[in-house]
Amino acid sequence: MSPVRVLVVEESALMRKLIHQILQTDSSIQVVGTAMDGNFGLKKIEELQPQVVTLDLEMPGMGGLDMLKEIMRRHRIPVIVVSSHSTQGASVTLQALSLGAFDFVAKPNDVSARMPQIAEELIGKIKAAAQSRGVKVRPVSISPRTPGQKAALDTKKAPTKVVAVGVSTGGPQALQYVFSQLPADLPGTVLVVQHMPEGFTEMFARRLDEICAIRVKEAQSGDVLLAGRALICPGSRHLKVKRLPLGDVAVLSDEPRVNGHRPSADVLFKSLAEEFGSKALAVLMTGMGEDGAQGLGVVKAAGGMTIAQNEESCVVYGMPKAAIDRGFAIRVVGLDVLANTLMAQCMADRRNGGAESGETGKGASAGRD
Repeated sequence: MSPVRVLVVEESALMRKLIHQILQTDSSIQVVGTAMDGNFGLKKIEELQPQVVTLDLEMPGMGGLDMLKEIMRRHRIPVIVVSSHSTQGASVTLQALSLGAFDFVAKPNDVSARMPQIAEELIGKIKAAAQSRGVKVRPVSISPRTPGQKAALDTKKAPTKVVAVGVSTGGPQALQYVFSQLPADLPGTVLVVQHMPEGFTEMFARRLDEICAIRVKEAQSGDVLLAGRALICPGSRHLKVKRLPLGDVAVLSDEPRVNGHRPSADVLFKSLAEEFGSKALAVLMTGMGEDGAQGLGVVKAAGGMTIAQNEESCVVYGMPKAAIDRGFAIRVVGLDVLANTLMAQCMADRRNGGAESGETGKGASAGRD
């Protein structure tokens, strides 16, 4: 196969040089050119026809977001954002993902010394981008309300179903779409492992909370699992669940990486199966690699429901495919119907008594519907 043709768009001369050097170490990638700002970068795209663009968002003249909009409008080339590891950097990066950027890599604080540490991540994402279907920007159903008008959570209402979601590349767009379709009175609770660095997940949770009817927050140890609320696992932590007499809670841990990830979907799914058995619902969505596949099998073996996103609606079909190929996904659904599928599962458990009955149902079998 011919090498993946990459254009590097970056204001900093040092960063352009470092990214070029990193990518040169892999013979399946060819840096066909570099550019120092958006206007120059768009001309280079016309001239060099790259397959993937790496993009700095903070540039003079035409900035990264404006260039990204033009790329999405005119070229539909996958774009990997190289983002600063700061609050402002996280905010702009999430904007870029909502506009259709494929994924992002966070610059280390000490760029010159630590840039080689992200080499494997950047190279892997470039290869995945070149083979992907690209990001489809879906319309988001935003609830008609002003800030501060969200209904208060009922802190005494136990969820009928505990829904655990594992997702990676393409996840921010996909979760934004699905969460915007969930009603405020969702009877289940949702826990999300999104592969994302520390410092980005809090901003991501706030962004979801602003556009969704359900409550969304970054998880903290001891957060009670409540109906109508979603918890996003913090970057660089693992997320588990624990059943306690006074209420079921989220628990964070600093245990070693699993499948190269912290947070890991496998950790969450296995905890879910152990604590909730047949009341567990595990969902594996778009993403690179195999994180979550084994855990989905554990949930299925415990009698829980397992769902995988279908290939057609995935940005990257790695994580769901790994589970589907092993027979661990009871249902395979498209992104367009995932919110309705989750709602139906949670409503079915409410009709049957749900988690409020206090029964874990461990060892029970789950059937197809």
